[in-house]
Amino acid sequence: MAEFVSVEVADQIATIRLDRPKMNALDAQVQREIAETARLVDDDPGVHAVVIYGGERVFAAGADIKEMAVMSYADMYAHSRALQDSLTAVARIGKPVIAAITGYALGGGCELALCADFRVAGESAKLGQPEIQLGIIPGAGGTQRLPRLIGPARAKDLIFSGRHVPAAEALAIGLVDRVVPDAEVYQAAREWAATFTGGPAIALRAAKLAVDRGMEVDLDSGLEIERLQFSGIFATEDAKTGMTAFTEKSTPEFTGR
Repeated sequence: MAEFVSVEVADQIATIRLDRPKMNALDAQVQREIAETARLVDDDPGVHAVVIYGGERVFAAGADIKEMAVMSYADMYAHSRALQDSLTAVARIGKPVIAAITGYALGGGCELALCADFRVAGESAKLGQPEIQLGIIPGAGGTQRLPRLIGPARAKDLIFSGRHVPAAEALAIGLVDRVVPDAEVYQAAREWAATFTGGPAIALRAAKLAVDRGMEVDLDSGLEIERLQFSGIFATEDAKTGMTAFTEKSTPEFTGR
């Protein structure tokens, strides 16, 4: 059993919960547990959507600086791969993933939120990549996922300054998708996740893969990724169910097959 990262499934929604007091610092153990949990929910056919949550006080305040401060170049060269892989496991979950952000999502915490498909933040939440203030740079995807989300100039502003971005500004620049009262963050994320339950799971996975992988390549290659995913879906029962229901003006009942 994981010590600091748990998963609870209810109504086809998995909640990945970080619980490492006081600030959910992402040390090596937490990183491993995040990766293991991400793979677990990805493989579970009973999970249709995922919420990542750090609790009522904080999402995740970043990597464990005390752990990193004593690392040499050789140490970090080995550790950095595991660090990136742990969060990439979240980005690779083939189901809709929503980050429910309360309090701080800084450094590695912000990078974890970037791995979600959508981000719901509380009104007092603050996000950012403050690594530059420590004399280092983001190392868990911040320099790559952040500019893909909000554009290179805005990403450079956050990364070069290390400043904390309040929720209202995060919404304005596209860093988060919704802002709600702090007490409503988790429920808002679950309600959003619920809109994906009972849907065509294979088509949702294909759509996510096509968008995410397509963003990493040129347009022609992206269109080929889309074409292969699109045509492959026609081998599923859900595609037949959905199109038959459309022609018959009935409500489809998808099975994920």
